[in-house]
Amino acid sequence: MSTVRPDRGDEVPAARVARARYNRILRFAGWNLAVTWFFELALPRIGLVKIAERTRTRRMQKFARKFHVLAVDLGGLMIKVGQFMSSRLDVLPPEITKELEGLQDEVPPVPFELIRRLAEAELGVPLAQAFIWVDETPVAAASLGQAHRARLAPQDAADTGLEAVVLKVQRPGIDEIVRVDLAALRKVGGWLSHVRLVYSRVDAPALVEEFAATSLEEIDYLHEARSSVQFAEIFADDPRVEVPEVVWERSTRRVLTLEDVTAIKITDHEGLLAAGIDPAEVAPVFAAVMFDQLFSTGFFHADPHPGNIFVTPRALPGAGGAGAGAGLRAGAGGSGASGDATDAAVAHPFTLTFIDFGMMGMVPPSTRAGLRKMLIAAASRDGKGLVDAARNLGVLLPSADTSELERAMTQLFARFGGMGFAELREVDPREFREFAVQFGDVVRALPFQLPENFLLIIRAMSLTSGVASALDPAFNLWDSVEPYAQRLIREERGNVVQDVAKQAAESARVALRLPGRLDSLATQFEEGTLSVQSPAIEKRVARLERSVGRVVSAIVFAALLVAGTVLRIDDTVFGTVLMVASVLPLLHALFSGRRGR
Repeated sequence: MSTVRPDRGDEVPAARVARARYNRILRFAGWNLAVTWFFELALPRIGLVKIAERTRTRRMQKFARKFHVLAVDLGGLMIKVGQFMSSRLDVLPPEITKELEGLQDEVPPVPFELIRRLAEAELGVPLAQAFIWVDETPVAAASLGQAHRARLAPQDAADTGLEAVVLKVQRPGIDEIVRVDLAALRKVGGWLSHVRLVYSRVDAPALVEEFAATSLEEIDYLHEARSSVQFAEIFADDPRVEVPEVVWERSTRRVLTLEDVTAIKITDHEGLLAAGIDPAEVAPVFAAVMFDQLFSTGFFHADPHPGNIFVTPRALPGAGGAGAGAGLRAGAGGSGASGDATDAAVAHPFTLTFIDFGMMGMVPPSTRAGLRKMLIAAASRDGKGLVDAARNLGVLLPSADTSELERAMTQLFARFGGMGFAELREVDPREFREFAVQFGDVVRALPFQLPENFLLIIRAMSLTSGVASALDPAFNLWDSVEPYAQRLIREERGNVVQDVAKQAAESARVALRLPGRLDSLATQFEEGTLSVQSPAIEKRVARLERSVGRVVSAIVFAALLVAGTVLRIDDTVFGTVLMVASVLPLLHALFSGRRGR
């Protein structure tokens, strides 16, 4: 791949590399789809289902290991695809998710000279003019870009009030890598849309497009900068949260310069204790901040892994700074958070500093309302309510038979509800295995679909849970959920009067329009122009027509085959022609109507 602007001699090799990458991804996907089709569909049709069942675990583990190798080798978006797959416990078997859960977005750093060339081309000035110092050793290197500590030149430092900054630069050639990866993923998504086991449960092309939109935003550093500002404005009055300032004068689509807010990594137990901060106090504050983003503000950090969150000791009044957090502003941040949580946060001797706003999510109001209902049901240990909330949210299709899922959720809450991570560790693993065996197939067999942006919601919740448990093994998520859910319940009750008023107004509007609509309906009925359409009936009629056509084709096939067999005894040529011709109606009987399903 060329670095910044390839000359004509580099175009052919670059195109060849891109094509090889594209083909490698498709070969991997095509081969594994073929293997899955053979074992999961072909063998059961000929009565060899036991072979498929006996080899399933080993095949899934082998697939996951091979994908792990592919993702690490290719980098780019493949690592993020693996990370997404590891979080889909609802769709993918544990053999796959467990193997991929350790997949990290860590790759060898790009040589600094290539980073320098790209940054200077983007900024339009030599790095020595924009910065008095740039650390050539990256502080972080990922598949899409890498970051270097730096110090602004005196004029920029005077204009911004900042000195220590982080220079974030895209990996050279990443635009082309993302383009190739997305093209390959779209092709695979198209293949999956024709696989019944997949399209009956999830819209694969739609998932790919959501993933593509998020990925393209992530490599646009100006979009990340705007998201950072928006996040800071939302949390502007919240003492729990800090956000780095953007140095706009030294930022472009491929280069981003930010205030250096490096402090204590949120999962660094020794560092927290050395600063006088109890990690067990950090966990509930972090969980509450993430709850506020998901359930109240609707604009949330979708990649809250430990590398993107620092704990900054709060500066004492009159102090000039806080050690590792020197140069930080005191308390940038806060929002639609609960008043109780915000007031309580003031007592904590730290703030949470969020960085890397390339992957952000937006929860639409309708989805947010469904999530709030789901949270309330979970806090109430209401299995049926949780399933109903999932259906209202659009996660489950309305036609889904959820009786077994309701029973599973009820038993799950009855046995494990209210337990913290430490208590769950004391439970006999055989109980979890029995529960998984009993209800795992039920959950995976249900027709799930993902509402808009739900991929990011799942990722954010999964990472929140993991970080909280890493901070405090005894952390009980229920202790954070229940008071939050109680506040939501109070808010929901406060909205009842407004909802009733809206429904009354809507009913009045319908009542006013009703006489005119009835008069129009009666006129159409008298004139004989009234038509009735039922999509469900039309689909059934179309399906019936296809079935009749396939039956007729099967009869023609049998007739031609029998006639050819009989005539071939006396007339070899004519009999053979009839037998060969019987293949055409056979193919029609086998494959007609597949597209319309």
